[in-house]
Amino acid sequence: MPSSSVTRVRKPRNRYHHGDLRRALVHEAVRTIASDGIEHLTLREAGSRLGVSRTALYRHFSDKAALLAAVARDGFQRFRLELDAAWGQAPGTRLGFSLMGEAYVRFAVTHPGHYRVMFGDFRDLCGKDPELEGDAQGAFTTLINALVELQRAGLVRVDDPKQLGEFIWSTVHGTAMLAINGQLGPEPAESGRLDDVVRFAIDRIWTGIDSGRAQERS
Repeated sequence: MPSSSVTRVRKPRNRYHHGDLRRALVHEAVRTIASDGIEHLTLREAGSRLGVSRTALYRHFSDKAALLAAVARDGFQRFRLELDAAWGQAPGTRLGFSLMGEAYVRFAVTHPGHYRVMFGDFRDLCGKDPELEGDAQGAFTTLINALVELQRAGLVRVDDPKQLGEFIWSTVHGTAMLAINGQLGPEPAESGRLDDVVRFAIDRIWTGIDSGRAQERS
């Protein structure tokens, strides 16, 4: 039998075929933000890359801000899971606290597209999705709960857990932003510089919150 002369045309790898369009748009937005920046993201371009119509796009997102709010929600949900997993390796201990700090920065470096949106125009995005603030608070609550547990164990000073959390968050967030903005040098994770900075930051944080009354439980 003679071979067919019809050439099979391959569709672009990122073309959307079926399934959850909303999630596909979020993923496409994250890719664009990580590679080109938030300013280059448009709802229409995200849809075009996935090969879907404008009508289909607007069933899910009214505008770019609504898409960014969905990106932020997805980021905070992933973020919370990673913090929970880190704490779960050694709950109630200084080691568990350190692992959470490392997980925080690792998330930012691994998911810069998500991270920039999560901590960008947060208040404006909350107006686009009323559930965004709850997802963000859930991630912060993971840290607060860990601090309360450490206080009960006599490892952390008995200050207001919310204030302690904001102090820790501010310090680790600053480290994360320096890393993803390239201000710790090129490829700091590969060079080991990022690990050094994160360890130093976590040690200094611990110095500030240590109760000074108890040794870490084994």
